[in-house]
Amino acid sequence: MEFLRGAAVVGQSGGPTAAINATLAGVIDGYFREKNGSGAVTGLYGMKNGIEGLLKERLCNLGEIFAAPDGTIDEEKKQLLINTPAAALGSCRNKLPKPADDPAFYENLISIFKKYDIRYFFYIGGNDSMDTVAKLSEYLKTSDYKMRAIGIPKTIDNDLTGTDHTPGYGSAAKFIATTMQEIVRDCAVYTTKAVTIVEIMGRDAGWLTAAAGLPKLGPDYVYLPEVPFDMDKFYADIEVAFTRHPNIVIAVSEGVRFADGRYVGEGTQTGVADAFGHKYLSGTGKALELAVKEKFGCKVRSIELNLPQRCAAHLASQTDLDESVATGRNGIEAAVSGLTGSMVSMVRSEGDYAITYEVSEISKIANAVRSVPRDYINEAGNNVNEKCLAYIRPLIQGEVAPKYVDGLPVHFVIE
Repeated sequence: MEFLRGAAVVGQSGGPTAAINATLAGVIDGYFREKNGSGAVTGLYGMKNGIEGLLKERLCNLGEIFAAPDGTIDEEKKQLLINTPAAALGSCRNKLPKPADDPAFYENLISIFKKYDIRYFFYIGGNDSMDTVAKLSEYLKTSDYKMRAIGIPKTIDNDLTGTDHTPGYGSAAKFIATTMQEIVRDCAVYTTKAVTIVEIMGRDAGWLTAAAGLPKLGPDYVYLPEVPFDMDKFYADIEVAFTRHPNIVIAVSEGVRFADGRYVGEGTQTGVADAFGHKYLSGTGKALELAVKEKFGCKVRSIELNLPQRCAAHLASQTDLDESVATGRNGIEAAVSGLTGSMVSMVRSEGDYAITYEVSEISKIANAVRSVPRDYINEAGNNVNEKCLAYIRPLIQGEVAPKYVDGLPVHFVIE
């Protein structure tokens, strides 16, 4: 291994989560270990608003912000950051050009790296963020500037390939399962015939919606994007449920589609897309609410969980936070050991739940989507099965104990 000495830079990208700052805390912790150990990493900068901020040189000195008087990491600040939701460094959705199409773009990036003597690049994010790391890694192969780039996984969608699961998913799943259990109990107190439809995030993969099936007293049906949606079967399911009880609760992914590929909520959506071409989805629950009301004439409501499911730090999974910190720390270790163009991966052991950390080639991960396996869904396609729930359960374990002041949790803010 060639010893590479220089500063590091870390950024956060894509949607915020309850655990992305725990991953950042792991990177910061790993930096202090290397700074006071091998000496390979001489400083740590944070990109304000990801690659977008880096291009404008909007950097903060994380090494100074989190330093204790003795040169180690300030443990109190670290713990506050771990329990802080969203993205402390800010985020962005910025699609990088292909290196062959715009080499000048990457030459400008390299000039910024040289200016700050940055030799290590860490990007915390999901599919699109891994695309950024993959493109930078591809360009670095042609550059004489020695540098290493590592992707660190994050996404509540849990749709990254190359890893058993992604940091952020466990906490979001815990929030969804808890909220669904409370909604079901709320609806069960009445005898009036009613249908409640809960829309949950998930464009192409139904992992989040699958978590709605965790409570013993859960929704009547769970519909995922992995199975084509059929209105006639949907109506038939409701009729069957009405024979059991008057109050029906349904969980549905925002990304459910008909067999022809159209989104169920297409008529209520704006059609606006982000930089990566992803259309902003919402309205599936409302579309189904209107359809059920017309078909059955009963009381119907739709609930869109929306943003709270991403950053509900008060219901975070301790397992998720612990694994997020470890993933960030392993990113630093991987880069210092000589790896580049890679993503930190979590590998689940057989038998009792345990995780080990490895690395996967980033080019094989970027822009790929890992869907819920068909054998995790029941034959009728209207719920998840025990195999799916057994996969999710370990990820939501453990309760957090954030610091409170005047009845509210304290968050760490990076100015």
